[in-house]
Amino acid sequence: MAPASRKPLAATQAAPALLVGVLAVQWLPVLPPAWLSILLLLPVAVLSWRWPRWRLPACVCAGALWAMHAGAAAMEARLPRALEGRDLVVTGRIDELPLRREDATRFAFLAEHVVLDGRPVPLHGRMMVSWYDGAPALRPCERWSLRLRLKRPRGLLNPGTADGERMALQRRIVATGYVREDAGNVMLDRGGCVDGVRETIARGIVARVRDPHDAALLQAFSVGDTRGLSQRDWEVARANGIPHLIAISGFHVGVAAVFGVWLAGAFYLAWPGLALRLPRVQAQAAGALLAAGVYSALAGFGLPTVRTLLMIAVVALARCSRRGGRGAQSLALALVAILAVDPLAVLAAGFWLSFTGVALLMLCLRSRGRGFRAFLHELGAGQILMTVSLLPVTLWFFGEASLVGALSNLVAVPFVSFVIVPCVLAGMLCLGLCPPLATPMLWLAARLAHAQWWLLETMASWPGAHWYLPQLAPWALLLATLGALWLFLPRGVPLRALGLLLFLPLLWPPLGRPDAEAFEAWVLDVGQGLSVLLRTRGHAMLYDTGARYPSGFDLGEAAVLPAIHALGIVRLDVLMVSHADNDHAGGAPAVVAAFPAARRYAGEPERMHVPMAACEAGQAWDWDGVRFRVLGPAPGATGKGNDRSCVLLVEGRGGRLLLTGDISTKAEPAVAAALGDGPPPVLLVPHHGSKTSSGAAFIDAVGPPFAIVSAGWRNRFGHPRPEVMARYAEAGVPVLNTADSGAVGIDFPADAPARVIGRWRLRDPRYWREIP
Repeated sequence: MAPASRKPLAATQAAPALLVGVLAVQWLPVLPPAWLSILLLLPVAVLSWRWPRWRLPACVCAGALWAMHAGAAAMEARLPRALEGRDLVVTGRIDELPLRREDATRFAFLAEHVVLDGRPVPLHGRMMVSWYDGAPALRPCERWSLRLRLKRPRGLLNPGTADGERMALQRRIVATGYVREDAGNVMLDRGGCVDGVRETIARGIVARVRDPHDAALLQAFSVGDTRGLSQRDWEVARANGIPHLIAISGFHVGVAAVFGVWLAGAFYLAWPGLALRLPRVQAQAAGALLAAGVYSALAGFGLPTVRTLLMIAVVALARCSRRGGRGAQSLALALVAILAVDPLAVLAAGFWLSFTGVALLMLCLRSRGRGFRAFLHELGAGQILMTVSLLPVTLWFFGEASLVGALSNLVAVPFVSFVIVPCVLAGMLCLGLCPPLATPMLWLAARLAHAQWWLLETMASWPGAHWYLPQLAPWALLLATLGALWLFLPRGVPLRALGLLLFLPLLWPPLGRPDAEAFEAWVLDVGQGLSVLLRTRGHAMLYDTGARYPSGFDLGEAAVLPAIHALGIVRLDVLMVSHADNDHAGGAPAVVAAFPAARRYAGEPERMHVPMAACEAGQAWDWDGVRFRVLGPAPGATGKGNDRSCVLLVEGRGGRLLLTGDISTKAEPAVAAALGDGPPPVLLVPHHGSKTSSGAAFIDAVGPPFAIVSAGWRNRFGHPRPEVMARYAEAGVPVLNTADSGAVGIDFPADAPARVIGRWRLRDPRYWREIP
């Protein structure tokens, strides 16, 4: 036997140490080259072998170096900046399930060979591609040669919104782009893959279930295909705290494993002689692992399914080798396996929800006997524990939580997992073995899913279904997590109720509000569009709402509303839409639905999709010592176009802000004349910096200390135009661009000049973030 000092670290020690190392790397602004991290792993391994007492720190270092290597390699694999905006001929295979929408088909494309002007380019990996204007019916596994225009992954950055660039790194996306019209866009062959099987099963469900929504639910439950679910469906799921049940969850994989155990047991009942060749326990363990593996593959190997599959694999291998295995050890081994295969998994919300939830259940929930009453107690206590303990993680990643989630999950988890999912599994089995039996099985599953969804829609309307808190500080998240652990420790631990106190920084965070006669403004990053959030001491206003696209992507819902909630604003007093162009007004219905009591004004109310009053020059109001004046359009103005934009001047004691919408040089002289006396205002650059706006005379007349332009990164209009930026430079006016800076926050204090208080892209530098 080896000396005690030479024993390897237990999994329950190694897993947390690796996690600490991997997690520490995710706060770095830059990473060393990938080769250097691998080179440094050698002395760490020698340190661990030669001095056993240093094994735990060495494990932390190994996790950090491995994460550095993975992160640096993923960033180095991205499209070179010199190739952005160039047309490339890419040969590759369609991965995952293509998403078909009205305006385009969006799909993941695994690049195998890339050519630029006849020369090969060393670029490989997953690309997210959109095919506009009559895309053909794309299928998974197909190989195509396509002419693509690509750029590096880049997302919008605002308070409260998801970090798209972080998610792109976690998914190893090397480029995004669209298909260019070209005669050389041809399919090379139809291959075979698991995603093709998923597509076949999804089509089989649609063919046998009449109601499209019921079919979409069954597709999500069976093969993780959520393409048929609407934005409203996801709202209902979030309101009930059950997004984990909509697509295949880890619990469903566990149900599939039980199905495998039962199936193996059925073989032994039919043929008892099998026990002479292979012990029944080992066969059932193998059956559980096989069933869980197949079901995880059909789910697309999402993180919750992989985590459960790894835990099942650990238990199955222990059974096959006739060894016991504790739950904590199985969870630790699953964590080690995931970090070893993909250390960037820690960037996904599912990683933390999965492992945190299971770990807290193991630590805090103790069995109280057997029988139906004990089962009900554990089910109810487990849902309450999960709702409270995962509240900090949920708010950190999603900015909202559901106070009815415990009750919703108490109903939905057993019904979906023990009733609907087995029916779907049986239907899937019948699709392959006996197609005539698939129709009644899927019909039954569809009726059950329909009834379940009706109940969830009802509960989504209850008070507390959507609960928002301002953006969290990391220390508040840590304290609340420790509070949940303390609160749910087993009986006998003293003063458990004090764990509630650690939730206070999370539930009642400090809110910085402007003083009287002062205000703040946030020019949000909504791509090629506009949205500005204004806040005084006790009031808030939104000027424009961003765009809504035919695909259903709504920036009012995806960017504007999360920013409002993240900044701690609970009431919107005024919504003003400069004019009715989509890039300014598209998100208005979502904002109106969230804040129906807000007063509403628009420059072109007759073209709006929601009722609005006309904004006209002369309208004015005061909030907390801050003056709001509408400078245009003129009363009774008619016609259609950018010059009917609402022009708003906001005046505090220490500074002013001029919001100009999309006015052109024709309307600029009247606006400059209406400014009146006061300090030069900070200027929102008219019409995103188009060549028809920002005349030299207007810039000189306004004389802004600095200006902000809201534009999309590498947008097709070329905004802001170089000649316009040259005019601002000649006038000595610094210009900030949301495409480079993300959301821009400006403070207008009562006793000092206006100053920039936040450039969201530069606020917390991370190595995966695209910095100009």
